[in-house]
Amino acid sequence: MYGVFSYSVTQRTREIWVPMALGADQARVRRLVMRQVVAILVVGGALGIAAALFLGQAARSLLFQLGGHDPASVAIAVLLLACVALAAGFIPARRAAAVDPMHALRYD
Repeated sequence: MYGVFSYSVTQRTREIWVPMALGADQARVRRLVMRQVVAILVVGGALGIAAALFLGQAARSLLFQLGGHDPASVAIAVLLLACVALAAGFIPARRAAAVDPMHALRYD
């Protein structure tokens, strides 16, 4: 996840750092990047939960004495993956906010 977010920040260099050149502070740039991370997290989480519940029901019909899903396990997995995704997105967001705007405008 870190690699994907880092690559995304690198590809969006001008889009991210132009507001900084116009006077935006570092917190605003971090929020810009983290907003993308949260959007990806919400969509991926919803699709992942739906797939897990569907596959759990499918496995239950194929395997003897297997429960369909455990709400506590699903909640723990969602919270753990959300924390990992937010941490993986915060590092590129902090790096994006720390770069000099003049360097970003000259970036090729």
